[in-house]
Amino acid sequence: MITPTDVTFASSGMQLAAHLYTPESPADGPRPAIVIGHPMTGVKEQTSAVYASRLAEWGFITLAFDAAYQGASEGEPRALEDPFQRAEDFRNAVTFLSTRTDVDPERIGVLGICASGGYAPYAAQTDHRMKAVATVSAADATLFFRVPDPEGFARLVAASGAARTAEARGEAPRLVPVLPDRVDENTPAETAEFVDYYKTPRGAHPRSIGAFLLRSADQLEQFDAFADVAKIAPRPLLMIAGSEAGTKGFSEGAVAAVGDSAELFVIDGASHPALYDIEEYVAQAVARLGEFFTEHLGA
Repeated sequence: MITPTDVTFASSGMQLAAHLYTPESPADGPRPAIVIGHPMTGVKEQTSAVYASRLAEWGFITLAFDAAYQGASEGEPRALEDPFQRAEDFRNAVTFLSTRTDVDPERIGVLGICASGGYAPYAAQTDHRMKAVATVSAADATLFFRVPDPEGFARLVAASGAARTAEARGEAPRLVPVLPDRVDENTPAETAEFVDYYKTPRGAHPRSIGAFLLRSADQLEQFDAFADVAKIAPRPLLMIAGSEAGTKGFSEGAVAAVGDSAELFVIDGASHPALYDIEEYVAQAVARLGEFFTEHLGA
């Protein structure tokens, strides 16, 4: 496995922490590069690292970063899930790579995993420096929470203003957990697998806290990841989803909206979190991603 280098880059006045993976093989000149974003409440050391290291073996410089307000990156209050800043982080990551002498600025792609699978395409709609766009287990963070419990999400939105006022008065920011502490026979299978990933040695990380700031809800409510996804065309879009993923519909809808320049690649038997780290499924995803980015960025 390729050992990454710690780097930082600026995004909206904050320094974001990132890991830069550089292929070990020699290069004749600047290489193509890929920016990789993590799931909601995740950090760069988890599934982003899996994909970044594997794609670096294909000959790409890869950059896995922690979103602003999260992980090892700067930003207060902590755990803010600002979807517009998350998209801006992708744009600023591309800027960072574009200034490096070892990167070809005309051959930069983006890869978003889970919620970043909504943020990366959203950023790419208007940032034409992103020459190829890919996702794994893509999700619109807003709809992910709103659809199964619209009344509950509406309550979070309504409480966001009061939460802002409370923070301004010096009260501790309120966090919303995204997973249960325990599972039982009534827990949906995919939820149980999320718990197994984030709350066991399988994928747990001390900076992945499994919660978002309550007042993020009013910003999430205004966000729609895929409303204008067709603007990515004619640049290529690849969306990878598991056949058993509850989020597969996000990828299906986005690919249909984009049309001929988009591809849906379904991995049989995989759930949403299985594509984070289960080798049987990750190997298939990386193989297709490697082919996709090689075709459109070179390697």
